[in-house]
Amino acid sequence: MFSFPLAVCFALFLTLPLVFLFSPSISPPKPVPVPPLASDSPPLYAADELDDRIIFRRAAELASSVGGPAKFSRLGLTKQRPKIAFLFLTNSDLTFAPLWERFFKGHDHLYNIYIHADPSMRSINTTTHSPTDTASSSKTVRATEPPKSIWDSGYRSPGKVFDNRFIVSKRTERASPTLISAARRLLANALLDDPSNFYFALVSQHCIPLHSFDYMYRTLFGNSFNALRAYFKPSKFLSFIEILSDEPNLYERYTARGEDAMLPEVPFEQFRVGSQFFILTRRHSLLVVKERRLWKKFKLPCLNKYSCYPEEHYFPTLLSMADPKGCSHYTLTRVNWTGCFDGHPHLYLPDEVSVDLIYQLRESDLGFSHLFARKFSPGCLQPLMDMADEVIFRD
Repeated sequence: MFSFPLAVCFALFLTLPLVFLFSPSISPPKPVPVPPLASDSPPLYAADELDDRIIFRRAAELASSVGGPAKFSRLGLTKQRPKIAFLFLTNSDLTFAPLWERFFKGHDHLYNIYIHADPSMRSINTTTHSPTDTASSSKTVRATEPPKSIWDSGYRSPGKVFDNRFIVSKRTERASPTLISAARRLLANALLDDPSNFYFALVSQHCIPLHSFDYMYRTLFGNSFNALRAYFKPSKFLSFIEILSDEPNLYERYTARGEDAMLPEVPFEQFRVGSQFFILTRRHSLLVVKERRLWKKFKLPCLNKYSCYPEEHYFPTLLSMADPKGCSHYTLTRVNWTGCFDGHPHLYLPDEVSVDLIYQLRESDLGFSHLFARKFSPGCLQPLMDMADEVIFRD
C-alpha cells in the first residue's frame, strides 16, 4: 500500500499534462505604448515614461533634501547668488546662439543652460526648417545651400556657452503631450544639476532676449540682498506663467479628449490655458516633476486634435489648482498673434526688425516689461546682432 505522501506526489504527477493543456502560452512581455495621440502623432511608449519617472523621482528626492547652497559663517552669508536655468526646447538649429552668447557674457556665475533637442531631427540634417516651424513643429524644406546643423554629428553644440549642455532627449511634436514631457525633462535635469538654480526659464529656438541679462536678473530677484532671500523665503518669489480662464474656445479645448475625459481630476471650472513658455520658481518646478495625478489625464489621446494643445493646458491648470497666488498669471515672453495661421503666431522677417520693434515688444498692458519675444526667422539674426549692444542690451 502506498504511503500518503507518495500518493499525493503520484496524483500531482498525473495532473501535470492538464496544466500544459489548459494554461495559456507564456511569452516575455512586449513594450506597451500608451495609446497614440493621433494618427500622425508619435506614441508615448511605456519605456519612455519609465525613463522619465526615474529621473523625475531622482530630481524630486534630491531637490527635497537639499534646501539650498546658502551657508552662514561668523562673517555672515558666504554663498553665491541664486541662478537662472535656461531651458531650450528645440527641434532645429539654435540659430540665435550668437545673440544669446552676447546676452550671457560676463554672467557665468548666475546661469545654467540645458537643451532638449528632438533626436529624430538628426536624420534630416540635409534640410533646413521652413519659416512656419515652431519649437514643436517638424516640417522641413530643402536647403538652398549646405546647412551648418547642430545635428551633423549627433548632439554637437553650436559652441561656447552651449557646449555639453544637451540632455537626453526624446521626440517632440506640436500639440501633443510629448512637449509636456520634454519641459518636465528639462526641469528635472536642471533640478538635479545645480541646487543654485532658482528660476527656470523655458524658451525655444525662435526666442530672443529683449533686455540685458542684468535687467532680467533684477526683474526676477530685485537687488543682490533680495536675491539671497530666495534661499530662505522662496514663497516670496512668483512664477511667471500665463493662466487664462476666459478664452473663447476654452470648452472645445477641455473636451478635446471627450466630454468627460478629464473628470474627476480636472473639472471644467478649474481648466486653464496659457503660453507654452514660462519662468518657474524652484518650488513650482519641483511640484511639476513630482506631479502624477493630472498627467494621467493630459497624456490621453485627443479625439479633436485641432483643439488639443496639451503643452498650453497642463502647466497653467496644474499651477492654478496648486498655487494660484504664487503665480503672476502672465508670461514674460511676448508673442504676436496678429495674423496667426494654423495655430502659429506671427513670424518676424529680417525687414521687420527695427529699434521700434524691440521697444514695442517690450511693452505690456499690465505695466511690466517683457523679457523675451518670439518668433523670429533665422534671417533676423544679423539685424538683431547689429543692434544688440546699442538697443537690446542697453536698458
